[in-house]
Amino acid sequence: MNPFQGITAAAADPILGLTEIFRADSRPGKINLTVGVYQDEQGKVPALNAIQQAEKWLVQAGRNRSYLPISGLASYCDLTRKLVFGEDSAPLQKQAVATVQTPGGTGALRLAAEFLHHTAGKQRIHVSQPTWANHNAIFQSAGLEVSTYRYYDDAMHALDKEGFFAALNKIPQGDVVLFHACCHNPSGVDPAAEDWQQIASICQQRQLLAVIDFAYQGFDKGLAEDRRSVEIFAQSGQPFLVANSFSKNFGLYQERTGALHVAAGDADEAARILSQLQVIVRTNYSNPPAYGAHLVSKILGDESMRRTWESEVAEMRRRIRQMREQMVQSLKDIGVAQDFSFLLDQSGMFSFSGLSPEHVQQLRDQHAVYMVGNGRINVAGITPDNLQPLCKAIKAVLS
Repeated sequence: MNPFQGITAAAADPILGLTEIFRADSRPGKINLTVGVYQDEQGKVPALNAIQQAEKWLVQAGRNRSYLPISGLASYCDLTRKLVFGEDSAPLQKQAVATVQTPGGTGALRLAAEFLHHTAGKQRIHVSQPTWANHNAIFQSAGLEVSTYRYYDDAMHALDKEGFFAALNKIPQGDVVLFHACCHNPSGVDPAAEDWQQIASICQQRQLLAVIDFAYQGFDKGLAEDRRSVEIFAQSGQPFLVANSFSKNFGLYQERTGALHVAAGDADEAARILSQLQVIVRTNYSNPPAYGAHLVSKILGDESMRRTWESEVAEMRRRIRQMREQMVQSLKDIGVAQDFSFLLDQSGMFSFSGLSPEHVQQLRDQHAVYMVGNGRINVAGITPDNLQPLCKAIKAVLS
């Protein structure tokens, strides 16, 4: 008897599956706005100059090929904490943050999920409606029940502020809530700074434990400005978690370089939390990959390389903003009646285009333009070469 005979094929990933269909499409001039990677004006994933400098240093210096510690490279964890929280952050001054290097931001979220459910005894987490497609599966696979809260106003293409805060105030006391630090995926719509003050206050009053997903630091307003949500939670003195990723702002997609940070009450509590996180890591992947961590650690710790990296992040941010502006203007110039100026109020790599599932299907079938079924686009996938064909295709399906 074959024990695998009854296993059925899993459904294709809603985003990565589209990429496979795109690759098989033989039509010239096809446009892919689905997958979440930053691309330059030539449509390529750039190799950052700072990364290339760090790679040369790593080859010349040589490195120990043995395993990293369970919690990762110590210098990486220290420098990452400072970048995510800010060097003067109160939890850092108290040594009250437990940090574990993880295989990317996804690994950080899964580690958080395991810790929350199996160690902290949490049963339920609330995520925004909509949220990143993988959030639900990550937390459900760790045993957490996943619920949603109101977030996006489809009609206004903006934050449903009234519904959002009403929903937060109804979440059962003691539950876990997931927030996007900036550059909300998939909508591109973020709370304002004053909104974060209210969010942190509600969480503190209702004893809600916040998990902040920080995948796009530097892609909104700046590296320091984009950690405003983390700073506000840190100032409030309440415990919270941050999962950060260096896939986007360092271009380390293949190296799977991220971290989980747990802000605790004091240094002793942080040490106890770290010990429990290490147990989970040991029984999962044992210890993290070293290459990306060495690169990030070198860049963040070297003044010259860091300046180079910061300027490159600023350029990526500028290009994304420029593509938003040019798309809005181009659609207007070619006579599209629908107002797309809401794209200018959104931030980061992703935006809801306002196009219906029917429009999305027509774009794919008739114009070889690929985007996620809910109309989400990767703005970084727009280039000077494909901008006009894209806008003309959108005009055609809206006519």
